[in-house]
Amino acid sequence: MTDHTLRPMTESDLEQVLQWRNHMEVRRYMYTTHEIRLEEHRKWFMNAGTNPAIELLIYEQGRKARGFVNITRTRCPEVADWGFYLAPDAPKGSGRELGKRALNYAFAELSLHKVCGQALGFNERSIAFHKRLGFTEEGRLRDQHFDGGQFHDVVCFGLLNREWQAQAKD
Repeated sequence: MTDHTLRPMTESDLEQVLQWRNHMEVRRYMYTTHEIRLEEHRKWFMNAGTNPAIELLIYEQGRKARGFVNITRTRCPEVADWGFYLAPDAPKGSGRELGKRALNYAFAELSLHKVCGQALGFNERSIAFHKRLGFTEEGRLRDQHFDGGQFHDVVCFGLLNREWQAQAKD
C-alpha cells in the first residue's frame, strides 16, 4: 500500500512545482498561461510564505512528490479557495487521493466551514473532479476570463464541512 501524505511546501520544492506548473497540460487550464520563470516563481513563493492565510502543500505518494495544493482563506477566515495540480506523470487515481487529503486537511486541520473552487468552463475534467468530490456547482460566471484570444466561463464550486463529513461516513 502506498503512503499518501500532505506536507508544507518548502523552498526545495520550487523547481519541481514550477516544472509541473509550466507543463502544457497544467498551464492551459490556468488563469495565467505564460511560462513562469524561476525568479517570478520564487517571488510568488516568498510572498505566499509570509501570508498566514495561505497554505502551500505538497501531495506525496510513497515519499515521492506528486502534486501541489494551495488553500487560501478569504475575507471570512472559515472559508477558503483551493487550487491544485498534479505532476504530469502522476499515476492514475492520484487526483482523487490528492483531493481527499487536501479536503480532510482543510476541514479537520484548518477547521474551515467551506472550501470553494473554480474551473474554466472548458476544463471538463476539473468540473467533473469537483463534482465527484462532492462539491456543488454554485454558479457560472459567463465570459469571465479572457485568455488573450477569447473569453471563457468560470464555473464556481463550494463544499461545506458538514457535506464533506456526511460523505466521509458513507
